Amino acid sequence: LAGRALISLSFGGAIGLMFLMLGCALPIYNKYWPLFVLFFYILSPIPYCIARRLVDDTDAMSNACKELAIFLTTGIVVSAFGLPIVFARAHLIEWGACALVLTGNTVIFATILGFFLVFGSNDDFSWQQW
Repeated sequence: LAGRALISLSFGGAIGLMFLMLGCALPIYNKYWPLFVLFFYILSPIPYCIARRLVDDTDAMSNACKELAIFLTTGIVVSAFGLPIVFARAHLIEWGACALVLTGNTVIFATILGFFLVFGSNDDFSWQQW
């Protein structure tokens, strides 16, 4: 199951990055401003990963820590969707490029969510597996 899931997640990540690069590199668009969403892809799992390491499930404060992590992650994801729209409204990129980047965002964030659903659910999970 893990091998199949890892292949599916890799495929999803590649498809999402393909949409992002198409929104940047197609000759009719040819602007690379949307690549700034890569920072959001990198930042989005960090609050949740930090919260998982700090959380003790019996502690009431740990629930607040998880909620804060989910709130920060939500802010990062919403920013990743908002940035291409702001770029398109400011005429830095075309609306077609914006649509491609938003499609790539959807696929990438679904892939990140899938990673945490598949590999983050068991208690003996650690980054040393990778």
